[in-house]
Amino acid sequence: MRSSIQVDFSTISSQIQDLLESQDFKELAALLRELNLPQTLQQLHRLSAKEMAIAYRLLAKEQALAVFARLEPALQAELISGLQHDTVSETFAVMAADDRVALLDELPAHLAATLLQGLDSAQRDEVNVLLGYRAGVVGHLMNPYFVITHPELTVRESMQRVRAKLETAESVYTLVVTDSTRRLRGVVSLRDLLAAKEEQLISELLTPGDGVSAEEPVLEAARQVVLSQELLTPVVDSERRVVGVFSHSDAVSVLTNSDEQRAARSSGAEPLRRPYLSTTIGSLVRSRIVWLLVLAVGATLTVQVLSNFEETLESMVTLSLFIPLMVGIGGNTGNQAATTVTRALAMGDVRVGDLGRVLLRELGVGLMLGLSLGTIGFGVAGFIFEWSIAMIIGITLVALCTIAAGVGGVMPIIGKWLKVDPAVFSNPFISTFVDAAGLIVYFSVAVAVLGH
Repeated sequence: MRSSIQVDFSTISSQIQDLLESQDFKELAALLRELNLPQTLQQLHRLSAKEMAIAYRLLAKEQALAVFARLEPALQAELISGLQHDTVSETFAVMAADDRVALLDELPAHLAATLLQGLDSAQRDEVNVLLGYRAGVVGHLMNPYFVITHPELTVRESMQRVRAKLETAESVYTLVVTDSTRRLRGVVSLRDLLAAKEEQLISELLTPGDGVSAEEPVLEAARQVVLSQELLTPVVDSERRVVGVFSHSDAVSVLTNSDEQRAARSSGAEPLRRPYLSTTIGSLVRSRIVWLLVLAVGATLTVQVLSNFEETLESMVTLSLFIPLMVGIGGNTGNQAATTVTRALAMGDVRVGDLGRVLLRELGVGLMLGLSLGTIGFGVAGFIFEWSIAMIIGITLVALCTIAAGVGGVMPIIGKWLKVDPAVFSNPFISTFVDAAGLIVYFSVAVAVLGH
């Protein structure tokens, strides 16, 4: 065995690739088993699915369990397809219930059923509770492992419950307080228990709270939990009975994944949900092709607009020089408004019912931007070309910025109302729409000013 690995990241990557190609698995196993957890994850993320399965089999048992727990669910599902079922079942059995559910969501039905059969009855019951809630709500992601205490119990009795759950609870730093029928009464922190006298009752220490509904959309619940800065938030059913907990770390993870999806879709692509270098070429193509096709179809509107104003272009060739300017400013104005409103929706500052107010605000912003840019455009175009062209540029910028800001502001809200990710309704579609609308406004103003 080697003592320790002092070589850099790229050298290790090169060694792993060489050992995989030469099928020197004994040496590869020795190399992998000397890596720490972050190094192992970094190296696995650079491998293809087949190579990852081979490398994973060569890890030490404890190392393999730790690595698997840190992988994204999509990557876990892909890895499982290349592993033997006995190894899979052992790994799956030691996962937390909410992590198992995240993995089951990524697996084909027959493989998910096989994994569930490998669990004992208590573990199956825990997973089935979570699977009983549809994807996208808190109940589907909550954790059933937590510490419960009751108002009539003492601090000493509650601490005994904490010690009994040290190995299984999601967190022991927050205890959920319920009555005898499991209805939520509040929470109490471990800090408060440690500071209190052993005979003091929990009813004197608890902090009342409502928790979050198991049927609440997970994004909205995640925002509430992050803003509350509580380590754990109880999850309750329709009768306010506690069915699980939603941790601050899980809430942050949900919001981070949502931001990644929004960033990908705003640029016209689907999120990869796995490391880039271990994603197949086919998956990369599929993540982008749909949106490119949608945008290509939308771009035909621009071509149609240009063909309808062909005579105007022929009579005043100078107008064609400003087409990129109009398209660029209109698209950027719309995307700025969409990005601002999408973020406001995500933070809860704006709701669907605020559509009218948002529209008026963005029309006002667009008008002010248009007047500023139009004045500059009028002066520059008049100085370089002629004043009739300057008038067309100035009027078009005022109208276009107003329209683009208004459309960009309301599209994310419409998407939210349709229960579609606002990011899908933002940049790609707005750019296409504003391109066509901008050209229509531009040439319509030109025809009005020039008279042909």
